[in-house]
Amino acid sequence: MKWDPSKYVEFGNHRDRPFHDLVARVRSVQPGRVVDLGCGPGNLTATLAERWPEAHVVGIDSSEEMLLRAESLNEEYLPQRSHHQTPARLTFEQGDIADWEPDAETDVVVTNAALQWVPGHLDLMPGWLRALKPGAWFAMQVPGNFTSPSHTLMRELAESPKWSGRLGGVLRHDGAVGSPADYLGIMLDAGCAADAWETTYLQVLQGEDPVLEWVRGTGLRPVLAALSAEEAADFEGQYAALLRQAYPSTNHGTVYPFRRIFAVAHKPE
Repeated sequence: MKWDPSKYVEFGNHRDRPFHDLVARVRSVQPGRVVDLGCGPGNLTATLAERWPEAHVVGIDSSEEMLLRAESLNEEYLPQRSHHQTPARLTFEQGDIADWEPDAETDVVVTNAALQWVPGHLDLMPGWLRALKPGAWFAMQVPGNFTSPSHTLMRELAESPKWSGRLGGVLRHDGAVGSPADYLGIMLDAGCAADAWETTYLQVLQGEDPVLEWVRGTGLRPVLAALSAEEAADFEGQYAALLRQAYPSTNHGTVYPFRRIFAVAHKPE
């Protein structure tokens, strides 16, 4: 499945807020190595380098398209940091989260809106937490809106007689993420101090069919990848009509509830 970095960052102000709310709970003072798992186009990874300018910050993603965008950002970013005595080291690597393991030098791991794409990530987390060194931090955020109309309507349409032959099994949702209590339990069982919570942001989106534009950057990607251009346009036309009913436009824009699940773990020294 190919990603479109430009589409992904189109609603940047809205999409970025959960990341900043998550990282605000990480109280590491002077980490040496910071890893961003599922870094996407790298714009948020760069903010980790801003916060910890002496750290080696590594963004990891499986998408070649996202990493190309991240590397171009890196070329623009590093010269701007040259006035610092110890400029941040910001690098990007291609890799699958499911195959990743923290090394002995990792002090902070951040994974934002990525683990929902990793089947079995709840089974992987205990091993990641055990491998982290004492004093390390692990911070994660995933979507909690798989039961919202934007997702249920997409799945129902994909499972309809017209589309099931082309899209059967394409949209994964059962068990894509755990509950806040699931993540809290994993972190506590690993011996960490932990905090888990959820937030629903009421995003006010502007423009024509803004919820469709929103999901084009993320949840709709598997559908678009499975269909031809003509089929995709047909599917989107039907889906957009359903979204307009579920998310009516108002004088202020279209209100789109955006539920997110957060959890942060700190290993004892």
